[in-house]
Amino acid sequence: MAVASKNKLRRYPSVDDMLMALNPSYPVMCFWPDLCADVVRQFTSGFPGKVMYAVKCNPHPLMLSAIYGAGIRSFDTASLGEIALINELFDDVSCYFNHPVKGRAAIESAVRVFGIRDFVVDHPAELDKLTAIAQPDAAIQVRLRTPSGVATFDLSAKFGADPAMAVELLQSVDARGYRPALSFHVGSQCVVPKAYRTALEIVADVIDKSGVTPAYINVGGGFPACGMEQTPPPLGDYFDEIRKASAQFGFSGEIPLICEPGRAIVARAASLVVQVHLRKDDRLYLNDGVFGCLSELVYGGIIPPMRPVRMGKPHSDELQPFTLFGPTCDSSDVAPSQFALPVDMAEGDWIEIRDIGAYSNALQTNFNGFHTDTFVEIHPELG
Repeated sequence: MAVASKNKLRRYPSVDDMLMALNPSYPVMCFWPDLCADVVRQFTSGFPGKVMYAVKCNPHPLMLSAIYGAGIRSFDTASLGEIALINELFDDVSCYFNHPVKGRAAIESAVRVFGIRDFVVDHPAELDKLTAIAQPDAAIQVRLRTPSGVATFDLSAKFGADPAMAVELLQSVDARGYRPALSFHVGSQCVVPKAYRTALEIVADVIDKSGVTPAYINVGGGFPACGMEQTPPPLGDYFDEIRKASAQFGFSGEIPLICEPGRAIVARAASLVVQVHLRKDDRLYLNDGVFGCLSELVYGGIIPPMRPVRMGKPHSDELQPFTLFGPTCDSSDVAPSQFALPVDMAEGDWIEIRDIGAYSNALQTNFNGFHTDTFVEIHPELG
């Protein structure tokens, strides 16, 4: 597991114990393996099929190891780099190359070096490219476009075939001797469980019109995590909709189901500890920001819970709204909303930003030379 030298794996009973041991002036990303395992268990016990993890959501080796340790053995990968990462870390796993647009060289390496046998297409030209390289026993998922307006991120705006094209693609996959499959993605942070029923109804129509029975149906990700203004329904509601729709449309027990959650598995499984480097009235200048691990505050509209920490002296119980700035010299490096923190916040105080495991470190840049590279694990049972 490749970790920077100063990041030699450290485990602490709590965030406060970590702060007492390290007294860091740099930001620290804290992974919570137990919280990750709890959500994995919810999926593996509740979802009516196989559960994959979407690597793009958080590809850090510590997070991936926690997911693997909780029992996940299949991974949704979108690039040759992600495929290589998973295969370097684990032996007994399978990767699905689930990006609808792939370079020929990437396909060739995925097949020749890593033996990948599951792919996605949403256009005839991509199917031609793939079948010129992929082995005959490969499964090729035809990705469907689904209705928008049910999720924070509408992924069908970029990918997905309309039903008529999906029928033709599915028939073509079958005719060329590959294992046909179907997939869709209702969008990230989906707040409407019935969106999966709507998508599965489209799937049923495509199966009926094509006359092709898919090897499996991949219902994608989209399962939400907390941190939005609107509290999402519990995961069980989504599983129930998928289970009932599968039975209604004749999939239950006949066609295997797969899901590929990312955000829902890792969001609560990490917190970012930042330090206040300067206070200007109601403005706090932190050592991480939106060009670092906090980009989801802007792009995803995430509103994470925050906890102020000061060693040796408690904070005031009185709160006031603060604007949070990141460390770069760019004026756009600022959280889009204010956060209520103690009125006596001061230089040297820390803030633990919870539920920040999704995308965070996966999207951070090196802009201005700032980069969070200290990662630890929090194990409450050590206390």
